[in-house]
Amino acid sequence: MKRCAGPLKFLVVEDEPLISMDIEMMIADAGHQVIGTAATLDEVQAMSQEQELNVALVDLHLARGSSGFDVSDHIQMRWPGAIIVFVTANPSEIPEDFGGAHGVIAKPFSSAGFVSAMQYLKEGICDPPPVSPQPGSFVASKAFAASWGAN
Repeated sequence: MKRCAGPLKFLVVEDEPLISMDIEMMIADAGHQVIGTAATLDEVQAMSQEQELNVALVDLHLARGSSGFDVSDHIQMRWPGAIIVFVTANPSEIPEDFGGAHGVIAKPFSSAGFVSAMQYLKEGICDPPPVSPQPGSFVASKAFAASWGAN
């Protein structure tokens, strides 16, 4: 089966520094690259237009009153091919259509659960559909799951 040659490029949008650092370490340990971190919509908007992005991990409640939904809207316009995953302790606040995002990882999460979700996403991005079963740590939006033929 064909796999991506290079690591996936992640953007981490999280306003809690310890959680952000933990996520960054798990991404790096899995062999992927963090191209940027942000704690607000303004910080995401200030990123270079040249950045390539595969996956954005976005908290719902961000610093200075920023909303993960607004960040998701911005990412969809700026990087239309990026996969957006909400990483939140408040998954019940996500609307049925996921606000345009592709899925959610609920906090708190285990390292193993987070890494399983990254592997599932990598398989789906590099050579869809994923060959691994969808991990319990990741809930795909209905539209995203349907695009991969998942149930």
